[in-house]
Amino acid sequence: GVVRKNKKIERIKKEVEVVGYGLIETLPNDNQDGKLLKIFNSINQVIDRFQPDLLVIEKLFFFKNRKTIIEVAQARGIIILAAALKGIPIIETTPLQVKIAVVGYGRAEKRQVQIMVKNIFGLPEIPRPDDVADALAIAYYGAVTKLDY
Repeated sequence: GVVRKNKKIERIKKEVEVVGYGLIETLPNDNQDGKLLKIFNSINQVIDRFQPDLLVIEKLFFFKNRKTIIEVAQARGIIILAAALKGIPIIETTPLQVKIAVVGYGRAEKRQVQIMVKNIFGLPEIPRPDDVADALAIAYYGAVTKLDY
């Protein structure tokens, strides 16, 4: 998710506005090199289009599936590299921090976070798939908790 902050308003009300969101999809049959290249090129397009002040990324936490954590870690590395090459500061957050920022409660259910994302940004419906709503929640966390980046 990409959000832009209005510094005058945000310092008073912490208001943010969605300027775009989407999903980078890779195909299950693609080789890992191809997936990572697609992620890198897509992230660069997003950065070039929206010129973000900050990149917020979720910290890795415990995964049961060893293959999944390796693929997620590689994708995170590509995203962090793309931001670093453009000089964009990066912060990491946890699901707990995001839930507190969005819902006000660290043990909130996924559905509660999705409903709040919809309400906070005045969206007509909950963004789908779930990863998109998660990304908007993470972007919101970054916008309202890092006012002076």
